[in-house]
Amino acid sequence: MMNTATLALVGDRSPHVVSHTRVPVLLDALAARDRLVLDAYWISSEDAAAEGAVRGFDAVWVLPGSPYRSEAGVLAAVRTAREEGIPFLGTCGGFQHALLEYARNVCGLTRVAHAENDPDAEDPLIEPLACSLVGHEAAVAVEPDSLAASVIGSARTVERYFCAYGPTRHLDTLRAHGLRFSGHDEDGRVRMAELPGHPFFLASLFQPELAGDGSRPHPMIRALARAAVEHAASRTAARPV
Repeated sequence: MMNTATLALVGDRSPHVVSHTRVPVLLDALAARDRLVLDAYWISSEDAAAEGAVRGFDAVWVLPGSPYRSEAGVLAAVRTAREEGIPFLGTCGGFQHALLEYARNVCGLTRVAHAENDPDAEDPLIEPLACSLVGHEAAVAVEPDSLAASVIGSARTVERYFCAYGPTRHLDTLRAHGLRFSGHDEDGRVRMAELPGHPFFLASLFQPELAGDGSRPHPMIRALARAAVEHAASRTAARPV
């Protein structure tokens, strides 16, 4: 018997964004290889701004494709997943906005900004990378005893990027408020983040959806699917008979 869960795919869907075109392939592979069936719904960044837009889903995946049409919508989706214990994955732009949401709503850094959305911001949390990672592959060192390590299964992984922005400031403040940076590049720059105590909250600047040809989903995507199915099962068990 297959296990089914609902998945909110948050982003402005486009046939020109490779990670978006990979999603159907990945969903088919999860069902065929892992018997993890995800009933997926695309939610645009603008629609995500509506109250409770992702509430009731078993997982939320904020996909690449920034600048999003609605920064506020993406941040609202991240916040709902974080506060309500909904399994969450953020990749590339999803990683950047997960950090932005945490900085503003948990750390009290209400004025921090994303330089892609606000180039003239006085306090950018996310800034242009000194060296663009568009189209690059690079090694990531994974922190031991972390969610990232348990998911990836090794202390080092080589991942694909397609981004030109990343976190630069206030990282110590985010750490002090409970966010864990569990993956770094070879120069120590942050590439993964997670939230201890949350059922599943993982984000990466790299794009695991681009691994291989999509027929063997990246461990991070399989882990999100498993967390979603577990979330669905717990909701079913909690319903009154």
